[in-house]
Amino acid sequence: MARIRTIKPEAFVSESLAAVTLTAERTFFGLLTQADDQGRSRDHAAIIAGQLWVLRPEHTPAEVEKDLAQLSDAGLICRYKGPDDKRYLHVVTWHKHQKINRASKSRIPGCPHHGPATGAPDPTEAIAVTEAAPTTSHGAVRADATNPHGGLREEARDTPESSASAGPVSKPAGQAAFSEPYLKQHGGDRKASVTPHGPDLGPRIVDLGSTPSGGASAHAPDSVSANQLIAEYTAACPHRPPQGVLGHLGREVRKLLAEGIDPDHIRAGLTRHRAKGLHPSVLPSLVHEAMNAAPAPVVHRAWTNPADVEAAYGEEL
Repeated sequence: MARIRTIKPEAFVSESLAAVTLTAERTFFGLLTQADDQGRSRDHAAIIAGQLWVLRPEHTPAEVEKDLAQLSDAGLICRYKGPDDKRYLHVVTWHKHQKINRASKSRIPGCPHHGPATGAPDPTEAIAVTEAAPTTSHGAVRADATNPHGGLREEARDTPESSASAGPVSKPAGQAAFSEPYLKQHGGDRKASVTPHGPDLGPRIVDLGSTPSGGASAHAPDSVSANQLIAEYTAACPHRPPQGVLGHLGREVRKLLAEGIDPDHIRAGLTRHRAKGLHPSVLPSLVHEAMNAAPAPVVHRAWTNPADVEAAYGEEL
């Protein structure tokens, strides 16, 4: 699913981008919007063409493949094969230029050449506290009930080092560990995540590309978009269909996906449409035919004696 990304002004004076063609540069900027929060994406020219060049039919999947080859030669992307033998790619300088809040984990395998993307730590990993913070002569850590964010504050004790202080020494919320009474109150040794606003109670904003934990709006981990289905349809055609046909088919496919129709049934309907060359508006009827077509009935034929017995049975009689 496409996402909003950042393009810095320095991109337009980048020597790496200046080494590729304008179409390759446009493909690169488009990949930024299609990559997940770790900068990874499928390496499939037909799918990428359907996502980024759907309104530019003259830029075919073969042209997109040339763009990807240029971007790989310039070191802007890295193309690799995953454990499932599928092709993937990732933006090499992703974590240098993209700052994502509450980034979701990637469902795409990591690059074997670069390891974790550009060596950056996984931003989805939270800091866990498994034991109580030790009490020192400088202060004790306690939960501040007056803090509206549920943060923690370190309160100074009457020691020679702190006697000159005018008041308690405060730390920003989330900078100190939880005290033992707090851990016991919230489940003993259960791991608690530390966030800038205190205990982590779960993400406030769920990334649309992630999988929610149930509910009517939960998406399947391997959900298929309308653009992907249209890209597969276009790649299977001997010649690229007119843009008006693809646009109309795309709208029909989106409606069917919104109704919860299985993508495999939509694929079957698209296969029938491609074979028959019908108007795009009949796609729902073709999908219905693929979903609910009854098997051909077996016609019973009554037995009749052959007219020529010798021809039918030879010398067996």
